[in-house]
Amino acid sequence: MDSVTSADGTRIAHKRSGNAPPLVLVHGSTANHTRWAAILPELQNAFTVIAMERRGRGESGDAAAYSRDREYDDVVAVVEAAGGGVSLLGHSFGALCAMEAALRVDDLRRLVLYEPLFPMDEGPIIPASCVSGLVR
Repeated sequence: MDSVTSADGTRIAHKRSGNAPPLVLVHGSTANHTRWAAILPELQNAFTVIAMERRGRGESGDAAAYSRDREYDDVVAVVEAAGGGVSLLGHSFGALCAMEAALRVDDLRRLVLYEPLFPMDEGPIIPASCVSGLVR
């Protein structure tokens, strides 16, 4: 497995396969990079698939104290290492991580959120600065 270093120094593992524009996959809470095995052959036909392992899972490292922001930073690190024009797909809690990471990166080609989880304990999901630019 390949790896990148997240903003806090944590090693984030990922498996790369295929040979086309990059697609980063972010799994949900009870999984690792193998969650995507059933659809990987199809995705590899159209993308260079980068199936990451979220912190604390598989071959990725972890930190003593948990923070959602660190998870978002992990996705950012993988996306930035993939190069420009990245597509990003997240499932369940991984969709939340992908959505938040999308707000922190440049040159994201597309964002796909499958069964996203939205925490209700921390205020607005989408910052007002993003919404004000969309609403006319």
